[in-house]
Amino acid sequence: MHPVVHTLVIGVISYLVLIVIIRLSGKRTLSKWNAFDFVVTIALGSTLSTALVSTQVSLAQSITAFVLIVALQFAITFTSVRSRRVKNLVKSQPTLLLFQGRFRAETMAQERVVDAEVRAAIRENGIADVERVYAVVLETDGTFSVIPEAGDSDSALQGVAGLLTS
Repeated sequence: MHPVVHTLVIGVISYLVLIVIIRLSGKRTLSKWNAFDFVVTIALGSTLSTALVSTQVSLAQSITAFVLIVALQFAITFTSVRSRRVKNLVKSQPTLLLFQGRFRAETMAQERVVDAEVRAAIRENGIADVERVYAVVLETDGTFSVIPEAGDSDSALQGVAGLLTS
């Protein structure tokens, strides 16, 4: 088969198979990106790319690779929901960067976040005074959550690293 025809045929079939596999595997497969989701997404993209341009890799090998990657992702996420050890290995923990209007400089340095980024997140939430912000959390996907005021129980902050040492 001519390489261009190979790319067209295998590309269309691989793409459609990948969509079906991802759809069958559930919403979690391509959820918001953390390091683990990033690796899975890159692996799927790399496999699709190889299927598209390599005449050395068969369609069956490509489909097997897609299924393997998604199955491993499913197994890891399934296990991480049931095992704290696996969860801690795969996922990072949200981290408190600002609490009760004060930056947590040591934590920010550990997370490689500068105060300008935290201030930008606060502004994006329509808040003008840093001192009036109750908390800013660096989430596991790298986004910032800004909590403008304290709650009765602060239950949304449960599991956030650094809260107990405030």
